[in-house]
Amino acid sequence: MMHASRFSHRGFCLCCVAPETSGAGGGPMLTPAQAYAKSRGIVNAMKDYAASSPVSLHTVRDRLTVLEGSGGNMLASFGEDGMFLVDAGIAVSEAKIRESLTALGSPEVAAVVNTHWHFDHADGNDWLGREGAKIIAHEMTLKHLSAAQRVDDWNFDFPPSSIPALPTVVVADTHELDINGDRVSLRFYGNAHTDGDLSVFFQNSNVLHTGDTFWNGIYPFIDRSTGGSIDGMIEAAQWNVDICDADTLVVSGHAKPVGNRDELQVYLEMLVAIRASISASKSKGMSLGEVQAQRPTLAFDAVWGQFVITPDFFTKLVYESL
Repeated sequence: MMHASRFSHRGFCLCCVAPETSGAGGGPMLTPAQAYAKSRGIVNAMKDYAASSPVSLHTVRDRLTVLEGSGGNMLASFGEDGMFLVDAGIAVSEAKIRESLTALGSPEVAAVVNTHWHFDHADGNDWLGREGAKIIAHEMTLKHLSAAQRVDDWNFDFPPSSIPALPTVVVADTHELDINGDRVSLRFYGNAHTDGDLSVFFQNSNVLHTGDTFWNGIYPFIDRSTGGSIDGMIEAAQWNVDICDADTLVVSGHAKPVGNRDELQVYLEMLVAIRASISASKSKGMSLGEVQAQRPTLAFDAVWGQFVITPDFFTKLVYESL
């Protein structure tokens, strides 16, 4: 069972909540966090946590700071060109995000990149867009934010976003901009966590924001409803490793906010090993329940399986995306 303190493990976010699959003993077994989320509704539970959670600051490098506590890990670049954000957090955190940005220099945001469309990364678009921030995202993120969208594994239907929340600069493959003394490169991963994931690489500072293609220390969510797959996650993880050197600092979508190339490599190896094990069993005609009973993630669970993407649920995500 997950300890109650795990409810606040690096922030409670929508991506981290998913239905628990049945164990060998029969019916669903819910952790305390999942039981609370189910009773409140996933989005309400996530908003409740974001509303009460502090937004903490983690210095990455000069002029680059992570804001942790409002959904996914946000990254702020500040300087003469204004405040530039990677991801927008959750709208109920607006006051605390403003306070944090003020501490960094200014609460006025010139531009924000959405690494993908998920609520805990793009919900803050509304207030940012209403205040004139340029919103940059992949074309599939614009598509998903523009219309009602269902995520099957959350059993939830999202309404379309407001007009001010929609991206105004749309990326198909790559995009570059100069901001605050840095050359910033955006690159489409291909279908990975979703079908609209962007990496954000600050070339001069040698800092990479991976969005949700990298969860540093916990099993990741794979959104099959909008094009995600284990193979895409592995390809994205390999690209992340390849673009980094020994000095690159890596901002993850969730969990430990600032990591490095070695941690990316360990994450990649975990994904590859689990995928191989599950694929081998599925190719023999084994059902999901039979594969889960084999515990194909066991060698990794002590490190990676300690939050609400449980070993059984991660097995399900991988199995169903193969």
